Amino acid sequence: MKVIQTAKLSKEYHLNGLSISALNSVDLNFEKGEFSSIAGPSGSGKSTFLHLIGCLDTPTSGSITVCGNDTAQLDKKSLALLRRKSIGFIFQAYNLIPVLSTIENISFPLVLLGYSARESNELARNLLYRVGLEGMENRRPKEMSGGQQQRVAIARALVKQPELVLADEPTANLDSATAREILELMLTLNQNEGVTFVFSTHDQLVLEYARRIVRLRDGAIESEEHR
Repeated sequence: MKVIQTAKLSKEYHLNGLSISALNSVDLNFEKGEFSSIAGPSGSGKSTFLHLIGCLDTPTSGSITVCGNDTAQLDKKSLALLRRKSIGFIFQAYNLIPVLSTIENISFPLVLLGYSARESNELARNLLYRVGLEGMENRRPKEMSGGQQQRVAIARALVKQPELVLADEPTANLDSATAREILELMLTLNQNEGVTFVFSTHDQLVLEYARRIVRLRDGAIESEEHR
């Protein structure tokens, strides 16, 4: 089952009268349960690709189908609901809410989906234990290390049981030992839950874990490797 399909996907940005091509006619499919990485140097288009398939941005041309939905046929409200229900996001800056505790940050996506406080709390606690944050329920982000904050971000991304998790440079702010722990955790969750993971990275450590690597250069596919 294809979780992501793109056809002739292109994106141009216009700045000071200039047209900059970030992606150029990219055709890619990702199957359910993949643990894949979009790789390339800065400016290659990898983050742009992730933002497009995550419905955070719209293409200049081409098509995107995410979890069976043709995104071109969805209005803003429907796109927001697709993101909220089916896609989990993990960012390099963690993007946790500073005034919320660990358990509140993890349960926040469920609150947005209308879950009761009791059910949100139960599901969040289950994820908290699975990512190794026992005893940290009431800590605020500023009271946690970078690795611990990234674990919270992973739990938040997974708590709603999404079909797809997109991770944009998830190890960029972590030391190598912590980064390896985080990757082991995500790989275990991928294998146990069948969640599709797609990374955007230039980190060689992430590429060691990926079972498929798509390399971009100047907005186009340069090569693809399956392991």
